[in-house]
Amino acid sequence: MKVLLINGSTRLNGCTYIALSQVEKVLREEGIETELLQMGGKPIRDCIACGKCSEKGRCVFNDDLVNEWIDKAENADGFVFGSPVYYAHPSGQFLSLLDRMFYAGSASFQYKPGAAVVSARRGGTTASFDVLNKYFTITNMPVIGSTYWNMVHGTEPEQVGEDLEGLQTMRNVGRNMAWILKCIELGKTKGIGHPEAERGNRTNFVR
Repeated sequence: MKVLLINGSTRLNGCTYIALSQVEKVLREEGIETELLQMGGKPIRDCIACGKCSEKGRCVFNDDLVNEWIDKAENADGFVFGSPVYYAHPSGQFLSLLDRMFYAGSASFQYKPGAAVVSARRGGTTASFDVLNKYFTITNMPVIGSTYWNMVHGTEPEQVGEDLEGLQTMRNVGRNMAWILKCIELGKTKGIGHPEAERGNRTNFVR
């Protein structure tokens, strides 16, 4: 079993990284393989709504991280998305990456558990947490919670290190992710697969 942890911060070793590191530490203690992917300051294109990804299963733009990370997602069993809070919202760069990954590679995420983690100096955490969770709830992904909302507080990594409840929350995210993954794996041995989603009806608010 493997979990991808994706750091949607431009700061490679900043506050969001500290939070994800706590989750990763527990996952490894639980015997779960991990890989931490760093977005960093690499340029990320926005989605242009061309619709070609529905034909190819990959984004038409192949000059940034999106298709490479969809390939990794295919072989992962769970995901943790971490983002800093900018103006009560996740990183815009990170959202562009996630939009394109989920449009082009949604099959790689279906029925795999996901957890969102956010870091902020003070406010905007619950709004950002909500935005990230919506990627999971539209893709048939079990959502991993904790003993508080999945957030840490601090302006610098050292301050996040002093957020004892926040770090505790991150470790519990790791424990809950490991538990769900093990339950899914055990279910497979008993012949319990994921449900088949009903498809076909697609409407808007006019018709």
